Amino acid sequence: MVYSPSWGSRYSTVLFKYLSQSVKTLKVLFRHRPRVVLVMTPPVVACIPVWLYTKVTRARQIIDAHSAAFLDRRWTPILFLHKFFSRRAALTLVTSPFLAELVSAWGANAKIVSDVPVCFEKPRHTQLGGRMNMTFISTFTRDEPLTEFLCAAGQFQDIQFYVTGRLKDANPDVLKAVPKNVVFTDFLSNADYVGLLLASDAVICLTTEDHTMQRGAYEAVYLGKPVITSNFDLLRKSFHTGTIHVGHNPEEIALGILEMKHNLQKYQREVQELRIEKLHSWATVEQDLKCFFGIAGAQYAQQ
Repeated sequence: MVYSPSWGSRYSTVLFKYLSQSVKTLKVLFRHRPRVVLVMTPPVVACIPVWLYTKVTRARQIIDAHSAAFLDRRWTPILFLHKFFSRRAALTLVTSPFLAELVSAWGANAKIVSDVPVCFEKPRHTQLGGRMNMTFISTFTRDEPLTEFLCAAGQFQDIQFYVTGRLKDANPDVLKAVPKNVVFTDFLSNADYVGLLLASDAVICLTTEDHTMQRGAYEAVYLGKPVITSNFDLLRKSFHTGTIHVGHNPEEIALGILEMKHNLQKYQREVQELRIEKLHSWATVEQDLKCFFGIAGAQYAQQ
């Protein structure tokens, strides 16, 4: 969906923002006339201009549905819209078997794509200050156990921790109780973000929501960095080696950090194996998707 930044993200202007973005998106679609359109959700309203375009042109819509589209409280009240568009889309891409079953129950076509290789920008090389450095990837959303992480991090004065994310999105009360060995980076450019992860010894990505794929975790894997992530079935299967899985209380997070500290080289070796495994797995998924897109295009041409 073509973005309209001038409207901001306020409740008072959100309808005008989506209307503006829909008009801009339709203009782009009718200018270029694609046969297949891939639209990412959330927001599910991004499907509206694409669906209108496909109704006129008989092109195909494929929805790339992130887990938040189904699980985030901002979007669950309008899940019926996602059902409407998924049933009319050629395919809905989801991140887990749980979500694939949900979409299939709607009578829609679903395919699981848990993660994809990331095309990283050239990193801006970063020198970090600790003898050991770990980065907690954050966007300050409701499902991040940030307070619990800070309690755990304060127990390791020999480790320097970095927390990403725009500070304007953070809870001010949380920022008041920050251990001395924790640095909030504020917004980072892509080059700075990649440089930070490459300079880190390990990456921490936590969520309190089951069935939520951790993009930051697979970004870390593709950069060859071991991960500490949440102890959910989806994440245990997706990151089955080179990774420590923890609960969401300070004690379990601290134990995970301690394990990573003491056995870092082991997890560094394992994550390289996981990276190769994921690249091989993606090659198969990529071929399947290319075949599907080709079929969709051929079907369109015959209509």
